[in-house]
Amino acid sequence: MTYADYLQLPTLLSAQKPLSDLHDEMLFIVIHQTKELWLKQMLHEVALAIELIAADRPAEAYKALARVSRIQSVMTLSWDVLATLTPVDYGKFRAVLGTSSGFQSAQFRELEYRLGLKDPNFLRFHEGSGEGHARLAAALEAPSLWEVCDAARERAGAPSWLAVYRNADRWFDLYEMAEKLVDIDDALAGWRHKHVLTVERIIGGKPGTGGSEGVAYLQSTLAKRAFPELWRLRTEL
Repeated sequence: MTYADYLQLPTLLSAQKPLSDLHDEMLFIVIHQTKELWLKQMLHEVALAIELIAADRPAEAYKALARVSRIQSVMTLSWDVLATLTPVDYGKFRAVLGTSSGFQSAQFRELEYRLGLKDPNFLRFHEGSGEGHARLAAALEAPSLWEVCDAARERAGAPSWLAVYRNADRWFDLYEMAEKLVDIDDALAGWRHKHVLTVERIIGGKPGTGGSEGVAYLQSTLAKRAFPELWRLRTEL
């Protein structure tokens, strides 16, 4: 078996099919395809973490949780690469995108659902899309990372997450797990912030290609937290 065979490189490297003859469209495609690959890996890690935590093996889940936040950091840095695309560059090929938009990424919505941000309204943007809709519907019904972590807290006899933090020595596994969740939320917030800046830099206040409000919509997501209770308790410590 060769390197190319193992990685299926002929298939992978033939998946970039620009619809224009403009040089910069390739970057736009590669950036977004790479993000989808990283999203696939994060979903893979979150699934393992959910399984381990549900089985009361939180320490074994730490590596998967840490990996998720590291991947998010890499994804955040990739916005700097996309930001080399100027408004003039992007404007030349934007029309070929039609109504496609990152807003329609089923994997990103699935990641939100798997973490615990379960807004059923997003299902309607994927109706009729086959596997994407089915995966989102399943994620909406399945226990999220936050739900299995909170159930683990209850099984351990901790009355609240505030109590876990106030008695970190007693419930150290839960405390450490909670901080891993905050790492993920922190990295996700950073990703959202950099996304807003990059989009504003490239298209300003124009609507998104998929019909969203563009920067205005993205700005409205900045306060989202997958694990809000872990942020609120800090005020009470």
